[in-house]
Amino acid sequence: QVQLVESGGGLVQAGGSLRLSCAASGRTFSNYAMGWFRQAPGKEREFVAAISRKGGSTYYADSVKGRFTISRDNAKNTVYLQMNSLKPEDTAVYYCAATSRTSESYYYPSLYDYWGQGTQVTVSS
Repeated sequence: QVQLVESGGGLVQAGGSLRLSCAASGRTFSNYAMGWFRQAPGKEREFVAAISRKGGSTYYADSVKGRFTISRDNAKNTVYLQMNSLKPEDTAVYYCAATSRTSESYYYPSLYDYWGQGTQVTVSS
């Protein structure tokens, strides 16, 4: 089992920044690729970003490229999502997820084995 706990969400004005953190425990963190997803009210959960086990490869949704940066610190068992130039449409609950699978892409929620409880991000206009 892997336990994931997100933090860092909150209310921010459009154009502002937030950094989300996801702390993992339970198993060897570096054995898992990590992803961030988000879900807005009435919408399906959507991919935001992902990072490979050692951090050498990153993946982003087109909607966040150039604004969001995913990173990880395997010594601290933590993955981060730096979000800059936030827009009202970024408002959602943000979830981190872990997968032991290797994939050419990490876009699909079904690929992931473990999920955190989510953290709310609200961007006001």
